[in-house]
Amino acid sequence: MTQNVARMIDHTLLKPDATEAEIVKLVNEAKQYLFASVCINPAWVKTAADLLVDTPDVKVCTVIGFPLGATTTETKVFETKNAIENGATEVDMVVNIGALKDKRDDFVEQDIRAVVEAAKGKALTKVIIETCLLSEEEKIRACELAVKAGADFVKTSTGFSTGGATVADIQLMRKTVGPNLGVKASGGVRSREDALAMIDAGATRIGASAGISIVKGETSTANY
Repeated sequence: MTQNVARMIDHTLLKPDATEAEIVKLVNEAKQYLFASVCINPAWVKTAADLLVDTPDVKVCTVIGFPLGATTTETKVFETKNAIENGATEVDMVVNIGALKDKRDDFVEQDIRAVVEAAKGKALTKVIIETCLLSEEEKIRACELAVKAGADFVKTSTGFSTGGATVADIQLMRKTVGPNLGVKASGGVRSREDALAMIDAGATRIGASAGISIVKGETSTANY
């Protein structure tokens, strides 16, 4: 069971003051525990990819338009292409939250689709909808737009806003996207109990800096 949970975890280090030594440590931990991926900021993608060249089971995940989602579509596309060139095989992009709230659904779908198309055949695309800032109707609409745009996953949170993943949000997201799309719970998943509750609710991936605590059955004080 430990190994199964490990294979669902994106071992995450997104803090702005992360050092190269911390990134190397993160990658080595991912190799040891065979986490699904390491999730790092774009500046560290090449470093992580070079370190993981002999460990293809551990993917390189990075973030796009992070953490606010308020960059232009063109910027998100450039970030995506650049990350893939540097070795990323998964990209977690933040939706334009203001546009979603303004009900500019065509724009939001196009924004997601542009990243999906830039990554197509090269990297999985996960769409961060930042659930803590959305009403239930907005969460549903965001998930529906991600499906329409061809994304591979929907994801709860950046971990940098006012809240993280909840069981209720994972249940709602799973119900909305159906059985075939990935659902990633991120933000505040600090223990094995937390992770299993998210998985039981429908999550197929966990984003956490507490990956080792989760697989060891401990509880972390990490924020993400």
